[in-house]
Amino acid sequence: MAKTLLRSGNLDDYQAVGGGGQAVFDSALQIRETLRLRKQQAMADCLAIPQINDNGDRVDWYSPLEGTAVAWKSADEDARLRALRYLHGIQENAAALSRKSLQSAKTSLQLFGSLLEKAMQFPGENHVFLVDGKPVITFWGFVNLNENTRDDVLDCLRVADEPPVILAPQPEPEEEIAPDITFAQADTPLLTTVMDLPPVPEPEPESPVIISEPSVSAPTEQQKPARRLPLWSLPVAAVIIAAIAAPLLWKQQPPETATAPVTTPTEVVRVNHTPLPELTQELPLHRAEVTPPVKKEKPADGPVVIAAIPKDALVMDASQMKVGTTRFLNGNWRVMVDIKDPVSGKAPSLRYQIQANKGTARVVHGDNIVCRADIFSGLHQSGELLIKSRGNARCTDGSRYPMPEITCKAGTNDVAACTARYDDHAAIPMTIKKIGA
Repeated sequence: MAKTLLRSGNLDDYQAVGGGGQAVFDSALQIRETLRLRKQQAMADCLAIPQINDNGDRVDWYSPLEGTAVAWKSADEDARLRALRYLHGIQENAAALSRKSLQSAKTSLQLFGSLLEKAMQFPGENHVFLVDGKPVITFWGFVNLNENTRDDVLDCLRVADEPPVILAPQPEPEEEIAPDITFAQADTPLLTTVMDLPPVPEPEPESPVIISEPSVSAPTEQQKPARRLPLWSLPVAAVIIAAIAAPLLWKQQPPETATAPVTTPTEVVRVNHTPLPELTQELPLHRAEVTPPVKKEKPADGPVVIAAIPKDALVMDASQMKVGTTRFLNGNWRVMVDIKDPVSGKAPSLRYQIQANKGTARVVHGDNIVCRADIFSGLHQSGELLIKSRGNARCTDGSRYPMPEITCKAGTNDVAACTARYDDHAAIPMTIKKIGA
């Protein structure tokens, strides 16, 4: 019986992931077969079978199981919950098998372990189907363009299944009826009884103002007040006395006696009625210091030098970048990387042919060994131009050649400043120049 076609799509719409310098998709069939030989059939049945077309740019994904296929979104909630628990168990088994394989002394098993570690990655919930209730993943080994691998590969399936949190309404607390409070009661703390102050008589014009303070000697039995005043009321009384007496003192006190000497409680202060002196120009003024403004240095006179843009340079057109297109990248390019081939001691020859964000790369290295790889390009949200390949390049001698991940930024006059990175190695400066067809 023919297998059920679940999904089809262009490889340019996704980004391949991998490990050990190799893409998962390049070894998809070998991974499924290895799982079967290691008696991990349940794990293999969760991974759809890919079939690429003759042009190598489109792939069909078929179900390894027989039965009716239902898209993840179309399945009922109970079926999705059961499938999610099933996938969680498969994911844990895959992680355990990956760790065990990476610890093996065999290189082939180590490569299998590194690929299996990323095999469960997939773009999103639209790529998962239920075939007779069992989950099957399409486009496994891929993520969406300009996205990183998820730490929790099943996170995109959990978001839609989590029920919304509904908070139960809390009963409003019964409003306590506050007792009626009058204005006098509300100000009770502020109306604490203080010392009764005698009225201050208006001073005679010729008579001095006399301020006396009560004796501080200890009170006798007859001198003790009838009630004890709170401590904080004494400063309040002092403030009130000062507020009443201050205008009288200011009116009658000359500038020379503004600072009165400290007196004992039995001493009095006599103030002469001397009129205030008229203001004169003899004020304690200080000469102002004027700071001269800092003069900006003028640029040296001379001709303005503008560097010419080479005709073969990759120019990241600002108007195209603004609308998110990369038409400036269409054409044939020579990529020059500052590396040397271990066999010939020379830098490998890289040529890229790109049209509408996809194309091919041709590499010549060593003893004239020719390798080819499919590439794609795109703009990152940060404004960087990215050029990547789908795995390693396939060579005429049956070997594989690693391809760099190229990142370009608009530099002076929008000329692209590019770097190349091989796996986890440091970025290497590189140059891209346009060549004829």
